[in-house]
Amino acid sequence: MTYDVLGAGALDYMPCRYGQSKLLFRGPERRLDAPYVSFLGGTATYGKFIKTPFPALVESGLGVNCVNFGVANAGVDVLLNDSFLGEACTGAAATVVQIVGAQNLSNRFYTVHPRRNDRFVTASPLLTAIFPEVDFAEFHFTKHMLSSLFNVSNERFAAVRNEVQTAWLARMKLLLKRASGETVLVWFADHAPLHQEPAGLDPAKARSPLFVTREMLEELTPHASRFVEVVATPEASSVGTEGMVFSQLEAMAAAEMLGPKAHGELAQKLGTVLQELV
Repeated sequence: MTYDVLGAGALDYMPCRYGQSKLLFRGPERRLDAPYVSFLGGTATYGKFIKTPFPALVESGLGVNCVNFGVANAGVDVLLNDSFLGEACTGAAATVVQIVGAQNLSNRFYTVHPRRNDRFVTASPLLTAIFPEVDFAEFHFTKHMLSSLFNVSNERFAAVRNEVQTAWLARMKLLLKRASGETVLVWFADHAPLHQEPAGLDPAKARSPLFVTREMLEELTPHASRFVEVVATPEASSVGTEGMVFSQLEAMAAAEMLGPKAHGELAQKLGTVLQELV
């Protein structure tokens, strides 16, 4: 592992903007007037704490510009609602979509920040009616809010979990549909998709991507050209944060993420698939 004792700025992500998007993407900036592959996703695609995340690794082997449109802590909403990303996917030779958790999206029960989807904004009247004893003003992050609801009532929480899963599936289908070229759906985690989300598991203790089950993926994958499932090998998982770059204050966050070796495993498999598509 590599520490930056100065704190912030441990790794230079060379942030850049494309078009009229309000989002800051990871650089260096890539040309969009030549053939390219777009990569949509959350923190893993962005490559938080990773010097060379998998989009850059794929680019070095593919020989085609790979544009990293990953957004840290993204849910489906920011990827779907940013108009520039819609245009970028339409113009791409292929679009790679990382499967992100279902918790960070607006739905009938609560609203999230339009760009920072992990930020809880407000509860709907429906949710406050289901959980009248909860003071929603106390919450700033979706996962904290969901964990608290679970601990108040697992039975009532089931309705919330079902709602976000339904909303996630519908929006992921839209996200894949708007790409005019080939689409590659990617599962990238330290575990295989579960056939059913454990009903008695606190969301705060669940592994990412949260609330996404094998059954949901079986319904979603026909909407993509290819599905790539990469579960980090024991060797990649065992090295922990080795090779990652972060400050001491970021150590706990870094420990929850897959490291450079896992990114390499994904890039190898993705590169083989993309060679056939572009």
